[in-house]
Amino acid sequence: MKFLEKNRRLTIRFLEILPGFVSWNLILFLFWGSFFFPLAVAYFILFYDIYWLYQSAVFGIGAVMGHYKMEASKITDWLGEAKGFGDWQKVHHIIVVVTYKEPLHILRRTFQAIAQQDLPLKNITVVLATEAKEDAQEREKKAITLKKEFGSKFGNLLITTHQLQPGEVAGKSSNERWAAQEAKKYLVDQRGYDIDYLTISSCDADHVYHPKYFSALTYHFLDNPKRYLRFWQPVVLFYNNFWQLPALTRVSNTFSSIRHIALSVHSYRVVSCANYSTSLKLVDEVGYWDPDVIPEDYRIFFKAFFAKNGQVEVDPIALPVLVDAAESTSTWKTLINQYEQYKRWAWGTVDDAYIIYRYLTSGKISFWNKTVRVLHVLRDHFLWPVHWFVITLGVNIPAIINPQFTRSSMGYMMANFSSVVLSLTLLSLAAALWVNGKQRPKRPKEVSRLRALLLPFEFFLMPISGFFFSALPGIDAHTRLMLGKYLEYRVTEKV
Repeated sequence: MKFLEKNRRLTIRFLEILPGFVSWNLILFLFWGSFFFPLAVAYFILFYDIYWLYQSAVFGIGAVMGHYKMEASKITDWLGEAKGFGDWQKVHHIIVVVTYKEPLHILRRTFQAIAQQDLPLKNITVVLATEAKEDAQEREKKAITLKKEFGSKFGNLLITTHQLQPGEVAGKSSNERWAAQEAKKYLVDQRGYDIDYLTISSCDADHVYHPKYFSALTYHFLDNPKRYLRFWQPVVLFYNNFWQLPALTRVSNTFSSIRHIALSVHSYRVVSCANYSTSLKLVDEVGYWDPDVIPEDYRIFFKAFFAKNGQVEVDPIALPVLVDAAESTSTWKTLINQYEQYKRWAWGTVDDAYIIYRYLTSGKISFWNKTVRVLHVLRDHFLWPVHWFVITLGVNIPAIINPQFTRSSMGYMMANFSSVVLSLTLLSLAAALWVNGKQRPKRPKEVSRLRALLLPFEFFLMPISGFFFSALPGIDAHTRLMLGKYLEYRVTEKV
């Protein structure tokens, strides 16, 4: 361990190479292995298919369970439950809305959703976290408008402007760090708010909260004796502009949404993602978000997890937060935006080096606790680009490269077994389609009934969508990290 700490920079760089090294080797093994070691490739494909069937079953069952859990949560009187605690009115929620160049109507929609919470709005402080590098006139115009429209609605409405400092990386993490520290100075240091009763929520400019979210958060916060060791995660659904998307991107965004629903019933697999809440006390104790990274959600969770010796966990809140999927002014531009967004998400693998390093150098945490946590993340990140190649092309690659092997008994069995196993995964697809039909926004009048009826057939585009919006951006991000060509933060266009 001392060697790793002494050579930290070299160790981190080695670990950054690892995701691309693993994913590229697994993908290429399908090709060169089919020529030299076809039997090994056959077993690899068969075991991977079984693993995929298991994951599909977990996904499908979780999606259905998550749907019913969300429906129950929507009709629960969370404010009434929170009022069962004598100190419920002491709980105050800070919502950091991070923005850079988002248009006013997007910000206004987010603020309106916060203003429609059933919790007394005096218990909410909204922080509009702007960036100094945005055009000053445009930035000020939006801030003044929002202050005028919503300034009197909330307990506090703060406007912060983040100036990029040496050593910082432009992006949500550095801006959020600045905004949270400014909010703490104002609320705790100047106004005397009790930090023990403050929560802080990370919110993008296009996020729309369910009206009961903050009353539910109040209840969960007060009900948990380990509240200062918890993150709370709503269900992120890419449904704000569902009906405006082209079919190719609607498919991928639908699966992302259903995945979040499924994860809401598997708390041991949940890591804070996109929109999440925690106590300000925890964030303050671990040193806030890191200013020198782009992805901030996984990083802040694992920073807290290791700082608190593995005691930190994520508790799902089964209420939706509606989010904009990538969209632009034309279909082609929308496809490009979608690709860039998925590449940025795949860039989250940059956290793996940090996570593995902390895993190896943290001796006070239970081995199984930290191992299960870390392995779930590494599996999702390392195999991100691999899934498509094995599941979609796996059986066909040996047939093309080594036709003689496919005429053998093992080659014949592999093709048939794979076909049966992957056919069974269609049951999970059916479950996902059913859940999507229940959760997606209602059809607007301008969308024809015929188009709505044809939605299930869009899923025939899954192989194409999976390649361009999963495998390709995944391997792109892995390769960039492996070569040390670090990604710069790029805000997804909003229309």
